[in-house]
Amino acid sequence: MNRMHPLTLSFHDMDTERAFVRYMLPRWRDQGRAAIIVGISVYLLYGALDHLFIPPEQLSLVWTIRLAAVLVAVGVLVLTFSSKFEKINQIPLAVVGLVASLGLIAILWHLPAGGSAYYFPGLMLAAFYTYDLLGVRFILALVVNLLVLVLYNVLFGGLHDYSKAMLLSQNFFMVSANLIGGAAGYLVEYQRRKLFLRELQLDAERRRHLQRSLHDRLTGLPNRDLLSDRISQALALARRDSGRHAGLFVDLDGFKNVNDRYGHDVGDIALREVARRLAANMREADTVSRLGGDEFFLLVHDVGSAESAAHLADKLIAVIEQPIPGLPDDHLLSASVGICLFPRENGPNTPEAVIRCADLAMYRAKARGKRCCHFWEA
Repeated sequence: MNRMHPLTLSFHDMDTERAFVRYMLPRWRDQGRAAIIVGISVYLLYGALDHLFIPPEQLSLVWTIRLAAVLVAVGVLVLTFSSKFEKINQIPLAVVGLVASLGLIAILWHLPAGGSAYYFPGLMLAAFYTYDLLGVRFILALVVNLLVLVLYNVLFGGLHDYSKAMLLSQNFFMVSANLIGGAAGYLVEYQRRKLFLRELQLDAERRRHLQRSLHDRLTGLPNRDLLSDRISQALALARRDSGRHAGLFVDLDGFKNVNDRYGHDVGDIALREVARRLAANMREADTVSRLGGDEFFLLVHDVGSAESAAHLADKLIAVIEQPIPGLPDDHLLSASVGICLFPRENGPNTPEAVIRCADLAMYRAKARGKRCCHFWEA
């Protein structure tokens, strides 16, 4: 899982690759901008040599070539500030490196062989620039520099009057620059991707620990800590929009006999089934939690009237009383439900108070004979 291609370094899993691109995008943007500014500066400073090696009649042409390459880089710099860069970020950056090399080749083409030696090192600088500074992925930088190498040999080995010794020497340095710059670019991207995978693993572990700390291990429902946070949010929301919410404390009737008669394994099966039924009959915006043992708590948003809350409680009691797989038909569970409506005048104003009031109402329901609901009253 999450293996990388040995050459392109792309993740085999496309979701992981897309996540890596999203993770790297801010860095590519910032690094690309800085690299373009540095590259333009060096490219223009290279013109300080022109009066030493370029014939006067060629100066305007050389500067036209140089400024054309600079304009392309400026265009990509502007692109980094647009939303389009998010979709095509690597290609424009690679184009900057390619155009920088093509501009140097065009200048070399118009120079006599003797003067080219002073401008040729720029091609090696462009190779390092593309591999290691622009933020271009290794595989794209490799393609760009291989194209430059082939084009250089076609032009100056086949169409220009460079000697074989000179061409061989220049090829040696260009290949060396590609090996060194390419190896550095490859290792940086490889380590960056390995670090990204490690961060994914740590993030997954943090989420698992958070899930365990905020959810009941048996049923997977939110526990008391997460429930308290949800009730706090409901209280804060009610203060803003005057909404009315309800807390339902659900306690199973006769569950102790299940554990005593059939064992805790069967009891756990029953609890998981009850949890599933409660969650299936609640809205997505509501919260179904397990407080412990056979006690559940339901946070219902925008319940409306007390009649709606009572109707929901009766519905849940009926759902719980349906036969549970693993329990004999003559041993059906039932439930008593305590209901606390909030917020209200002189009513509970903290999560702990809401749970406590609903708990008190649940005991009143049990005192009335169980299998019913009861409202908390101040």
